[in-house]
Amino acid sequence: MSENDKQAVERLHETYQQMKAGVGKVIVGQEEVVEQTLMAIFCRGHALLVGVPGLAKTLLVSTLAKSLDLGYKRIQFTPDLMPADITGTDILEVDPETGRRGFRFVHGPLFSNLVLADEINRTPPKTQAALLEAMQEHHVTVGERTMDLPKPFFVLATQNPIEQEGTYPLPEAQLDRFLFNIVVGYPSAEEEREIIRRVTNPSGALVEPLMTGDDILRIQDVVRRVPVGDHVIDFAANLARATRPDSAEAPDFVKEMVGWGAGPRAGISLIAAAKAHAVLRGRFHATTGDVAAIAKPVLRHRVLTTFNAEAAGVNSDEIITRLIQNLAPKEEIAL
Repeated sequence: MSENDKQAVERLHETYQQMKAGVGKVIVGQEEVVEQTLMAIFCRGHALLVGVPGLAKTLLVSTLAKSLDLGYKRIQFTPDLMPADITGTDILEVDPETGRRGFRFVHGPLFSNLVLADEINRTPPKTQAALLEAMQEHHVTVGERTMDLPKPFFVLATQNPIEQEGTYPLPEAQLDRFLFNIVVGYPSAEEEREIIRRVTNPSGALVEPLMTGDDILRIQDVVRRVPVGDHVIDFAANLARATRPDSAEAPDFVKEMVGWGAGPRAGISLIAAAKAHAVLRGRFHATTGDVAAIAKPVLRHRVLTTFNAEAAGVNSDEIITRLIQNLAPKEEIAL
């Protein structure tokens, strides 16, 4: 890395500490969720936040948008939501002076830097497909026109894992577009008491913006230039390949408990996220330890378990942990 890049990493590490403190004024706990969400943003990825209602997923996203000084829009996904409701549409207008009629395009909520797709699995596949194009191509197509979305652009989607009635499960192709599947868990006992104190006696804490969209674009370029050794790339590739039950590298427990493994995009995501993980800690290179640290949010939605695994109470996180233990250099990994 160049000296300028190293200075940028040091500044980001300092800003990240300030950002955690600022977000902590509003969000109690959830430090790992905040870190993983920022990692997704800093390596041009999207994130799916999965958790039961009441865990401040929506508040977390809006607070991060303020901290990053980004344009922010929230879309509440419902069964009757149509693609034009999120992309925008042409409307017929009449010029009050000339009386002439013409069409004007009204931008939808996707035309923002940070888009919260709230309860994404409650909308039909047609609307999910429109969001898929925006996530993958960073543009939307309306009629004969293709329009670029603003930069930077991120989708942070939320999903309730316990409510399945009246939902449309995301297809694997769209799940694969999310860099991270972030599990938002319950707070600890002390955190829950602090949440109750804050909500019932609000202090009106304000979050100060610490970055701009241009800063994020520069950080993304720096993250992409973080050096990675060949052995780290080999570890990421082997980890992704070992999740595929029909692969020669797959151990026996994967062949028994995994119905479908991660594709090539998983290896790319592992390395990209490992770079962001290293940078947020003020380091100038990524290691196998960084890959192991972010393996679960990267792989858990890309590893589909079999009925045998479900019957035994084994989920994708446990399979990923066992794979890391089998493949990783022990001196670099702390599980």
